[in-house]
Order: sequence, then C-alpha cells, then structure tokens
Amino acid sequence: MTDFSPRLGPAEGRTGAVLADIMVAMNKIERVIAVIEGRQPDRPPLSFWHHFSPDQISGLPAIEAAQRHVETHDLDFLKIMDDNRYPRTATSSGVIETVADLERLTVLRGDEDSFGRQLEVIGALARRFRGELLMTTTLFNPWSVLRSMTKPASDVHLPPSLEEVADPRDATMTRWLREAPDALDRALRVIAESLAAFARNCLSAGADGIFLSLRDDWVDSSENGVGTYDRLVKPRDLEILAAVEHARFNMLHVCGKALDFDRFAVYPVHVINWADRYAGPSIADAIAKTRPAVCAGLDNLGTMVSGSPADCAAEVADALRQAGERPILIAPGCTYDPAAVPQDNLLAIRRAVRGDGS
Repeated sequence: MTDFSPRLGPAEGRTGAVLADIMVAMNKIERVIAVIEGRQPDRPPLSFWHHFSPDQISGLPAIEAAQRHVETHDLDFLKIMDDNRYPRTATSSGVIETVADLERLTVLRGDEDSFGRQLEVIGALARRFRGELLMTTTLFNPWSVLRSMTKPASDVHLPPSLEEVADPRDATMTRWLREAPDALDRALRVIAESLAAFARNCLSAGADGIFLSLRDDWVDSSENGVGTYDRLVKPRDLEILAAVEHARFNMLHVCGKALDFDRFAVYPVHVINWADRYAGPSIADAIAKTRPAVCAGLDNLGTMVSGSPADCAAEVADALRQAGERPILIAPGCTYDPAAVPQDNLLAIRRAVRGDGS
C-alpha cells in the first residue's frame, strides 16, 4: 500500500527549503503535487465546484461548462461532477424498492449506460487540460449509491442540508439492515465491485484520480447502531480506493457532519476534503491527525453565499493561519449554489489566494 502521509520534516532546518519553494513560480500541477508531498507551494492551490444545469451533464454541453468554469476562475485543479450517476438498470423503474430488487443488482463493467456518458466527458476534458491541471472525478460510495436508488432519480442537485429530518431513503436502508442484512451486504458488494471497475475506467479515460464522496451519519444512526459503517461500508470504500491506488490525485470527501472523522483521516488517499466551517473539525484540530493533504477553508453554505468579498478573503487568511506550516489546498466543504454565490465573492477568494490583488 502506498504511503500517503505528507512528507513533512521538522520545522527546524526547513526555512531555506520553504523560501526556495515560494520564490519559484509553479504551474498548476506542480502546485498541487507540492501540497500532496507536504511541501510549501508558491501559493495555495484553489478550486471550487458546483453542479451544472440538467442540460449540461453530458456530451458537449457538459464539457464546455466544465471548461468554462475552470477558465473563468483560473482554478488549480478540476473536480469533475458526477451528474451521470450509477446506472439504474437493475429494475424497469430504476428504483430499488424491495429485497427482491436488491437481488437483481449485478456487477457492471463500468462503461455502460450513464457510466459511458461520464467517461466521454472525462476523456474530452483530459484532452483539453492534459499537462495543464489535475482532474479528480466524483464517485459516491456504495451506501450513498444504494440509498439514492431507493427513490426516483432527479436531475436537480443542490448543496447538502445539515438539517436533521426524517428521510424515507434512510428508513428503507434501516429496514433492509434489520430484515435482510445478507441481501443488503451483497448489494453493497456488487455496487463496490462495479464502482471499482468504473474508477479504473475513469483513469483510463484520463482522470488523475477519483473524488470519493461518503458520509457516516447516514449509516451509524441510532436506528442502525454504532459500528455499522466500519462493518459494512468501510471495506467497500477501501475496495474502490485499492482499484485506483496507482493514481496520483485521489481525494476523499467527507460529506455532512462526520460522526467519526478520525476513521477517515487515515484513509489511503492523497487529499481529504470536508466542511471544516460548519461541520467540523476545524483545520487546526484536524491537521495533527490527518495523513492526507488537507483541502478545506471555505464555507459554501454561509460566507460564500451571504458574506462580503472581504469576509471571503478573511476566511482564506484564517484557513492559512490555522494550517500554519502545513501546506493546504483551499476549497469549500462541498458544492456551492452558483445562483446564490455572488461572483464578487469568488473573485475575492481568488485574489486572497494569489495575494497579489489580481
């Protein structure tokens, strides 16, 4: 297993090397790789992301939307959105409603149906950005995939809500866990194997890694019991990551408010991203126990939406202060709503990261 721990030496004796790094201008790939390796870049790498409209999720419109997003904001890396989601081919309705439906799930090649459409987008973006920046492509872990398939698909994807409300999708997963644990376990294994195949295909198409999104508050609920995640879900997460362990830019996204952030802080990825501002832990609290490089700092639900440009710039400065000598990537804790975030705030974030007023 590759060691993804940042290669940080003691503070004493590093001053000259850090200054040398800062004095040399880096390109976007060098900048991200420096942070992954625990070296200070010339400036912090920046990225942020949002879902595109339903008519921009596949084909040329999706490719142009992603390219325009990168070029408009001069982003240092691209997170390719997973708007072409897991194929719903197991049932005629696309919905998994019963235990019998769970049994209809079969292992996929990872290039059929919506997988194929996503691979086309990745391939085109890889040709456009080859040698210019790194791209990580989004996958949701098996529990999240199966949970989503218990309801009809939707083309509308909004930033996550942290409100604690009863969700029928969680009720269905809990019912299966109690009434048909073997069938549920089998379904998670099938989805994991399919996602592993898809992840390998993503790398072949030109992605530099995957952005694995997961959350444990849907799993280790009071109804399901503590330990469910580690028993049923974590092995499937690691199976997917093992399929792409040779990649150079695998990211883990801890969505929602983690019940046990520490278990994710040692996952075998290059970078970990989470909502440090509104879900926690803070960057200052996380860096000491986090093996991967840290990607955080921006509040996609609060400051980016309702704060001023000065507030957004202050948030960047605060993230860097919390990180101290630990190099970080600046990004939001999850997707933002482009209709709600003022363009001036995005420009202020970019200026703050560059530190040059541009």
